[in-house]
Amino acid sequence: MDGSSLPTVRSTCPYCGVGCGVLLTPDGDGGLAVRGDPEHPANYGRLCSKGTQLSQTVGLEDRFLAPRIADQDASWDQALDLVASKFSDAIAKHGPDSVAFYVSGQLLTEDYYVANKLMKGFIGSANIDTNSRLCMASSVAGHKRAFGSDTVPGTYEDMDLADLVVLTGSNLAWAHPVLYQRLLAAKKQRPKMKIVVIDPRRTASCEGADIHLALAPGSDVALFNGLLAAIYEAGAVDLGFVAHVDGFDTTLDAARADNPARTGLSTSELTEFYRLWIETEKVVTVYSQGVNQSSSGTDKVNAILNCHLATGRIGTPGCGPFSVTGQPNAMGGR
Repeated sequence: MDGSSLPTVRSTCPYCGVGCGVLLTPDGDGGLAVRGDPEHPANYGRLCSKGTQLSQTVGLEDRFLAPRIADQDASWDQALDLVASKFSDAIAKHGPDSVAFYVSGQLLTEDYYVANKLMKGFIGSANIDTNSRLCMASSVAGHKRAFGSDTVPGTYEDMDLADLVVLTGSNLAWAHPVLYQRLLAAKKQRPKMKIVVIDPRRTASCEGADIHLALAPGSDVALFNGLLAAIYEAGAVDLGFVAHVDGFDTTLDAARADNPARTGLSTSELTEFYRLWIETEKVVTVYSQGVNQSSSGTDKVNAILNCHLATGRIGTPGCGPFSVTGQPNAMGGR
């Protein structure tokens, strides 16, 4: 069959958290032509090296083409009966909490719904988790502390509109390259936009940045606690917004008791960063696994969120803390 007569299907790249739209067209010989979807709001046609190579994942070489039991091919009925019987036996002997599902971060929200219904509604256990919840546990806990729910209060459009974008614990150029290219394109359109990278290492993301703060590993909380204290001392607290926030005074006291010098940054570096953050009305702070994957990851998340809450720079265009994840449907999994 001529590939040109086969329909093009809109889909989503399954790799990182950007969720790029792709257009997939069968070539008629079992292959696939892949291109970015110019109408998709996440990538507007851009694709990174992973997305452009999606066609290589549809080959059947070296793949299991049937379920296997004891290293032998089996039918789907045999495989499903075996799994069902093992689950049934364990539940009968040890109760519903003796079984669990660990699912992917690349499923559709509808798939997660069915899996959750099976485990929670039918089997009667809460033992279902995803790799997207594991990698984002610190951010989830931080969001719940701050907002009462696992909520990311930002959109990609906020990065387009921001006058200051802070990348902390995020090598956006490598981990989310399409989003990084979008950020650089926004900066090219508005050269006054500033980009600050906070990372102990000098990464590829520093190439497009105005400032690189090479803080000591694990000192993120001290940096943002210092920022919160500086916000207060500069009179930049949004009192009208903070009137609707619980625990501000206690949080401020804890922040002022911290010592930003333990970041290892010079006084001039700290002063310049704090001044830039405070004096720029539209700020987006992007954070990722360098913040989340830590023994104090949840505290790091909250230290970031606190600065946005104190200034009311959240929930408005061009502002907000922005958690970027490694899974295209991390929120659906959570």
